[in-house]
Amino acid sequence: MINKISEDKKQVNAVRGYILGIVAAVSYGANPMFAIPLYGMGLSVASVLFYRYVGACMALALVMVLTGKSFRLPLRDVMFMVGEGVLFAFSSLFLFMSYRYMDVGIATTLLFMTPVCVTLIMWLGYGEKLTRLTVVSLCMAVAGIVCLYNPSGGTAGIIGIGLVCMSSLAYAIYMVAINKSRLRDVPGMTLTFYSLLFGSVVFVVNLDFLADLSPLQFTPACLLNIAGIAIVPTVISLLAIALSVRDVGSVVVSLLGALEPVTGIVIGVCMFGERLSAINVVGVMLILVSVTLVVLAPRLKH
Repeated sequence: MINKISEDKKQVNAVRGYILGIVAAVSYGANPMFAIPLYGMGLSVASVLFYRYVGACMALALVMVLTGKSFRLPLRDVMFMVGEGVLFAFSSLFLFMSYRYMDVGIATTLLFMTPVCVTLIMWLGYGEKLTRLTVVSLCMAVAGIVCLYNPSGGTAGIIGIGLVCMSSLAYAIYMVAINKSRLRDVPGMTLTFYSLLFGSVVFVVNLDFLADLSPLQFTPACLLNIAGIAIVPTVISLLAIALSVRDVGSVVVSLLGALEPVTGIVIGVCMFGERLSAINVVGVMLILVSVTLVVLAPRLKH
């Protein structure tokens, strides 16, 4: 009887973990759903990100207080955390800038290559061995990028791809730096809070200490989009990931992350009238398979 209850509980936890993993991926992929309308209202990229970071920081602080999470950050780690916040902010800045140069679905797909960038950094910087499977996945990722490039976009297409690749690289460096430092012992929610807090300083400086900040329009559409971009792809995604990893593990959550670019593509097509050519679809599939292989490589090796 006890064993049956235990098994039932495991099944419930697994189902909950999968659902939360899906919620995390879909909510994070929803960034352009809120950003693009705000651009249309006249807000600059840096202004949108400033409002997003400040709003998310406040919402996350409230969640941490209500759930009893610690804000403690050792003094010796503050400067390193500032550097991480800068990387976090530049990753967001490059991604949101790319929305002005390319379709949001393709931008979200390219951002999904972060695990590939992490693999390259670990190989080049820390001497980790590249398996044949990893090499194949890297080649597939490059082929996918080529398929997503639109020659008719001219220079704009190249700039867009370059911006997303820099966004992915900045976030990959952010993650590797955490993993290889004392910050790996800091709780995830606390880490994200300080990344947002210190990252917001980047946008304060970028906006000439808020002199160039686009004023908020106190209309329902503007306020809802600001609240949405601060909460949905940030706070909801973060909380869902934390709970999902606990229930089903990081590998499963990473694989469910494939829904991020799918969400971006659906939003691009349904909300903004974007079109995907056959070669674009091939590129998306190559990148999805590439990242899946990178995530599964350690398991397949055993």
